[in-house]
Amino acid sequence: MLKNTFLHISGIGEKTETQLWKQGILDWDSVKGHPNKLSAAKMETISQWIKTSRMHLSNKEYHFFFDHLPVAQHWRLYPELKGSCAFIDIETTGLDVWDAVITTIALYDGSQIKYYVNGRNLDDFVHDINQYDLIVTYNGKTFDVPFIESYFNTTMNQAHIDLRYVLGSLGYKGGLKKCEKALGMDRGDLDGVDGFFAVLLWQDFEKTGNEKSLETLLAYNIEDVVNLHFLMVTAFNMKLKQLLPDFEIADNLPKPVQPKIPFSPDLPTIERIKRQSWQY
Repeated sequence: MLKNTFLHISGIGEKTETQLWKQGILDWDSVKGHPNKLSAAKMETISQWIKTSRMHLSNKEYHFFFDHLPVAQHWRLYPELKGSCAFIDIETTGLDVWDAVITTIALYDGSQIKYYVNGRNLDDFVHDINQYDLIVTYNGKTFDVPFIESYFNTTMNQAHIDLRYVLGSLGYKGGLKKCEKALGMDRGDLDGVDGFFAVLLWQDFEKTGNEKSLETLLAYNIEDVVNLHFLMVTAFNMKLKQLLPDFEIADNLPKPVQPKIPFSPDLPTIERIKRQSWQY
């Protein structure tokens, strides 16, 4: 999709990009010598930008494209970066970055699941995340990334696709779980477990030392990032269709194979905590 993209070029908007596609200028390779209705000066600008774009792409300098593409179009870069992409999600004891702590972090890169637990290996996340060029989150630009940066006193320089905005542009809003259900995803035994319940699971683990509480929390946290992979691919394919419904400009991505999550929710623990909490 990236080589079909002209929106990062100065002076090119969505209408002009669509006009280029409709004239048969489908990608960067199609520009040279192709008849079109744009001025010679505009075509010269496009040609120079494509030359620069090729250089940055060859050098894997992906931030060039993230810096020049509209934020709502960052999804276009996913195919180029999916081999160096981490889907991440954090669980915390609250929403206040100054008062709460991170309890667990889940990371999935499309093949390997990693998880980090406060008091065990949480600090390893800072090293591990730097192995990736792209992160994908849901509401991570507002919550997860600022929280991580403040908590670890670090800066996350990766390119970042926040699916909250991509899915929102497709009409799917109201939180990750609501988007999942709208797209036909089923969490099984974790249905009904939410961010607040994740806090209760951690509190129970700290108070009782019950490993089942921690394992249920990790199952919930990891489910988030595994589902983000599915949602990223689904959103990408839907955005392709939305761009030009009757015109194929790039290939759909195949549906991802769901990995085996290393933890399972413990139903007796979930029921016990629900009975103990007046909010359930």
